[in-house]
Amino acid sequence: MKSKAIGRQAFIPDICNMKIAVVAATTFEWMPIQKQVNDLMDLPGEVQVTFHTTGIGILASTYHLTTLSKNLQPDILIQAGIAGSFDKNLHIGEVIVVKQEYCGDLGVLENERFIDVFDMNLVEENESPFNDKALQNPWLSQLNLAHLKEINGVTVNQISTSPERISMLHQKYNCSTESMEGAALHYVSLQTKTPFIQIRAISNYVGERDKSKWNIKLAIDELALSTTKLVLLLTNARNTLLTDKILE
Repeated sequence: MKSKAIGRQAFIPDICNMKIAVVAATTFEWMPIQKQVNDLMDLPGEVQVTFHTTGIGILASTYHLTTLSKNLQPDILIQAGIAGSFDKNLHIGEVIVVKQEYCGDLGVLENERFIDVFDMNLVEENESPFNDKALQNPWLSQLNLAHLKEINGVTVNQISTSPERISMLHQKYNCSTESMEGAALHYVSLQTKTPFIQIRAISNYVGERDKSKWNIKLAIDELALSTTKLVLLLTNARNTLLTDKILE
């Protein structure tokens, strides 16, 4: 197994060969990225970029990410997808990265109050791989080469629609986005020590069920542009490190 230690080359453990796996819940989310990568980039033979569908939700994503990490052993996992935003300061189509992810419905709803497993003392707040209840990305400073805005995310099994639940999640976890797969990426990657980054494009505001106020097309287009740029930056960083190594 290649070294995944955090450091200057944490996101490129083997600078001569690099495997980037781009994953998304649906094929619809990664296909435009694949097209742009194939059309715009002339990748060296030592750089391999593959695309994978993990399925919708925590269960499917956890299974497929675990299998992918074991079989492919990627140097970098990029989860690309659209998301709803709690934060009206994030505009529709804006692309962000998630610095830490929370599990938004792992617990009990009691007297209209959500109590998570940490509050129930079933899991310690800092029990690995959690850190203060969150699944943090320790590689983000090295991987966020496009300098996208870094926010907190929350993962749920059921999309939030009621104002009460939306307010509770936003306040309890200080989260800006909601998805159904983010925590799976963070959990599996931390457990397997695989450098990763979660990149999301805002398609709607959480709770808004009027689809005419969503803009999925814009979100998908911006997601493809930003993810392709990230792959290009990672490839350039790999080439720079390789050149430095040769000149040592």
